[in-house]
Amino acid sequence: MHTHTPFTNLAFCVRTFGCQMNKHDSERIAGMLEGLGALPVESIEEADIVVFMTCCVREAADTRLYGQVASLKNTPLRAGTPLSKRVVAVGGCIGQRDGERLVEELPHLDVVFGTHNLGSLPRLLKAALEEGGHHVEVLDAASSFPTELPTAREHAWAAWLPITVGCNNFCSYCIVPYVRGREKSRPLEDIVAEAEGYVAAGVKEITLLGQNVNSYGRDLYGSPRFAAVLDALDATGVERLRFATSHPKDLTDEVIGKFATLRSLMPALHLPVQSGSDAVLAAMNRRYTRGHYLELVRKLREALPDIALSTDIIVGFPGETAKDFEDTYRLVDEVGYHQVFTFIYSKREGTPAASVDDPTPRDVIQGRFDRLVDLVQQRAFEANQADLGAVVDVLVEGASKRDAGLLAGRSPKNQTVHAPLPDGVSAGELAGTVVPVRIDEAKTWYLSGTLADDGAAGHAGAADGR
Repeated sequence: MHTHTPFTNLAFCVRTFGCQMNKHDSERIAGMLEGLGALPVESIEEADIVVFMTCCVREAADTRLYGQVASLKNTPLRAGTPLSKRVVAVGGCIGQRDGERLVEELPHLDVVFGTHNLGSLPRLLKAALEEGGHHVEVLDAASSFPTELPTAREHAWAAWLPITVGCNNFCSYCIVPYVRGREKSRPLEDIVAEAEGYVAAGVKEITLLGQNVNSYGRDLYGSPRFAAVLDALDATGVERLRFATSHPKDLTDEVIGKFATLRSLMPALHLPVQSGSDAVLAAMNRRYTRGHYLELVRKLREALPDIALSTDIIVGFPGETAKDFEDTYRLVDEVGYHQVFTFIYSKREGTPAASVDDPTPRDVIQGRFDRLVDLVQQRAFEANQADLGAVVDVLVEGASKRDAGLLAGRSPKNQTVHAPLPDGVSAGELAGTVVPVRIDEAKTWYLSGTLADDGAAGHAGAADGR
């Protein structure tokens, strides 16, 4: 039973852009507001309070945010609301970067907060509800690790677990170090205690988060200790363990070896390469070479031959030549990724690369991008064929968005898998369980199959991904 607060029975909606860290921050916001008696709703139209958790890594996210916030001026209030005005808040990386400028450009915006003060949001919203006006608070650094805040997780069986915040890498195209601050690691015992709590609560899959998980602990212990984190999390008994994101310059042989030895570590790794050209990598300040990256891939496949690799690639970085792009194209063809997130370079004000002029015509960059996407799709299709006819353990997430008669879930390799539901069983009943699925169709971006045994509806056994 909640004590009555200014939020009691108000409806709220959180809209999230960007990375997993933003998604986890959104879960914290939901946890705080639900703890104060507010009620989560799916749509902005139903909400009394709307919170946008923003990303400023690419220009499209800026444009989308400004458009969505501006459109709220004309969105009617929900029937029965006690408010005379919908309260709108913007947080995350755009909030951190733009601060007061947001309310100057969007005068109907009520609250702006940054990446370092999530915990201030209830106080800022309360002021907006009771006093009206604009309430902006953006801090230069956090006073505590934000994971101390309550969390309302999207799925009971899956949890994000941040192990670091901030970034020290200063890639020349990236705004993240400026809006998330310097890298700060959590003590290992705090991470383990949180993970043990999740496992005791029935969480099946934990994803460790950080802008660069591989450098975990350098600030606390003098050298990275990410391998020790993986060992400690495996020992909690969690069924599935994943992590994101890995910077190639800090991926050690010790961490690579964990893919061969740890029961819970899933056979999938997101390892952003960004470019296959040494010249472009140097201009990006990535601090590794094409050869070093390919050697990491070789070692990973030596440790676990069927590991599924994914990556990020930027096309059209300032100064990228036709040869530079061909180097990237050949690297993608050589590695054979399961998934590639491809982006056309987006200039971010305040980063070193933003001051570099590039004469390359836009249509040339678009042509390169289209060629790369065609190759990515071809190679992802080929990579998925390796699972044709295999039985894979699928962690069920719910009903398929393609067909309500199908369940949808994730394989150990993080592929989306669809399968027909057993008679008389709903996707909701199976959500959070692990079921064996025999793969009979492997597309570019998903697998389809049938439940592999008659007892699948009751199957909730562990999956170790091996």
